[in-house]
Amino acid sequence: MKPAVTIQKILPDTASGCNSPRTSGIQPAPSIQEALRLLDKTDFLLAVHDASFPGVEGEDSGRGTPYGTGGLAFGRFARSLGFTGLLLGPQGKTSTVNPSPYDGTLFSRNILSLDLQALVEQKLLSRRTWEAIVANNPCPDGRRVPYFHTLRAYKSALTEVHHSFIAARENGNDAAQTLDSEIRKLWQSERWLRDDALYEALKVEHGGLSWRHWPQTGAAALDRLLCAPPPGREADCASRRRELEIKYALIRERYALGQQLLLQQHLAYRDSMKEMGLKIYGDVQVGFSQRDIWSLQRLLLQDYFMGAPPSRTTLEGQPWSYQVLDPSQFLNADGGSGPVLELIAERLGKMLFEFDGLRLDHPHGLVCPWVYRVDDPDPFHAVQNGARLLSSPDLSDHPGLARHAIVHPDQLNRNRPRYADDWIRDLTPDQEDRYALIMDTIMEQVRANGRHKEDILCEVLSTEPLPLQRVRLRHGLGRFRVTQKADLDNRQDAYRSENALPEDWVMVGNHDTPPIWRLVKEWHGKETGLKHAAYLARRFRPADPDSLALSLAADPARLAHAKVANLFLGPARHVMIFFADLFGLEETYNVPGSGTEDNWTLRVPPDFASSYQETKRRGAVLNLHAVLALALRARPELGCPELIASLEAEAGWRIDS
Repeated sequence: MKPAVTIQKILPDTASGCNSPRTSGIQPAPSIQEALRLLDKTDFLLAVHDASFPGVEGEDSGRGTPYGTGGLAFGRFARSLGFTGLLLGPQGKTSTVNPSPYDGTLFSRNILSLDLQALVEQKLLSRRTWEAIVANNPCPDGRRVPYFHTLRAYKSALTEVHHSFIAARENGNDAAQTLDSEIRKLWQSERWLRDDALYEALKVEHGGLSWRHWPQTGAAALDRLLCAPPPGREADCASRRRELEIKYALIRERYALGQQLLLQQHLAYRDSMKEMGLKIYGDVQVGFSQRDIWSLQRLLLQDYFMGAPPSRTTLEGQPWSYQVLDPSQFLNADGGSGPVLELIAERLGKMLFEFDGLRLDHPHGLVCPWVYRVDDPDPFHAVQNGARLLSSPDLSDHPGLARHAIVHPDQLNRNRPRYADDWIRDLTPDQEDRYALIMDTIMEQVRANGRHKEDILCEVLSTEPLPLQRVRLRHGLGRFRVTQKADLDNRQDAYRSENALPEDWVMVGNHDTPPIWRLVKEWHGKETGLKHAAYLARRFRPADPDSLALSLAADPARLAHAKVANLFLGPARHVMIFFADLFGLEETYNVPGSGTEDNWTLRVPPDFASSYQETKRRGAVLNLHAVLALALRARPELGCPELIASLEAEAGWRIDS
């Protein structure tokens, strides 16, 4: 589903939306390109969420965006290092109390990603306002996002932008009137925008509170149900909706204007990255925002939440409190796509139109979600005693799940935990089809939008229940291998790079893990560090590993580089680096389950390019020339001594010396 709106300039002589010079002609060093080719790595992604993009010194509003000057400079830098794409995080609108992009909206974009400087150049935002936002930024060093401060500043800025637009429209500006017409068309074609904008109005109606805190009695109680009218109240809900749309017409229009500007900037940015040779990947989070729960409540189970069961990395489990799509609404009575699959198709169609590829967050939630009871007062007790939504035909503590079960009781391994990968012993082809309904719908959209299976990143981590494995392999999708978590005592461990398959994605860490630079310091002088050093030495120098193991164990920087070089040795064709690991940062971007103000706020430093060049020869940041040289040295059959020499000369630092 492509957006129905055509992006137009709002005022005469405006910028194209990205505030940038032409970006074509950016090429990585030939030595890096050749090394990636010889090592058979077809994709090399740098992962960075919108908020983490760098600002420009003296022009930083406090929050990163791909669309501004800093974002474009970051793209040029990434391409010069050999990266083939950028993986952005979820771009949904986040709440006033939670900066996590994984709890953002499914369709609407976050206004905090607006490039405000471009709006100044478009004469939609005054320079005085822009300069005040920059001057009042409480984190002027650009290393953290002051989330709550920035949220207030951007809301105020969008109000001014809206006033400027209204003035231009009333003055007969052709571009403004064209945009007004396009917004009207958008109301008709995009249900998600009508619902999201109405929710914005209802928050004003109810004093800024989330919908679960709105009145449950009296006339206002109907506001909780406007998108899910009770039987017999359809006319009342429709009438109330019309009343609110009239009362809050300006707020709804302001919301739509913000979404239009974001889409304009996003498409311009994507075009700029394409000129550089970079693909842009989006992130399909599995969670729902409160805005989406309100508008989609008719499609959601009311008595269960989704979370993560106990696992090797999180023994206590993770009670995410995410809503769960109702399996009874996957299909219609005639076997055709029901409202849930239509929602999936709508969302994925929009994202595949806007991005070159997608990361599927926690695909377990799309195939075999782990669910737990809403009414348990102890969320950790609840999640530890949960069950698989579609794989629980006869559990005494979850009798309500039997109606959703796809498998039969005799297909279960009763001697295994419910969350174990082998809880289900086998599947029939018909059962696999039923588990695959959402993923099949996603892959239909992939093909319909001209994308390929290689453009889909499937975030399967340490656990992979049989239904998910079958569905993933059904579509030829790879999985994730996070090597910092590898069990070096288990040769079959899924996180070891040598156990990857060509279609897999391999990385030392992601947005939920500590940076490798911090880990190697924690491992230094301990058994864990010695194990990693010995393992890597055998990978790189199997004939004589001892001296290399000693060198790696003695120097955390060399060990960090060797961990990354190991990514290029395995069969996986797709490599990903999280930005903190590239820049030698030791702060963690996200600590799962943490509610501290630092969570989700880490940014790329504004001096990233100069500081990288200054420190890479000391190994204080990730020296990719040195990494690739080490990987090639471990592959003598490739016969490339001149390339290795060239890489090492450019590196100015050798890992195994």
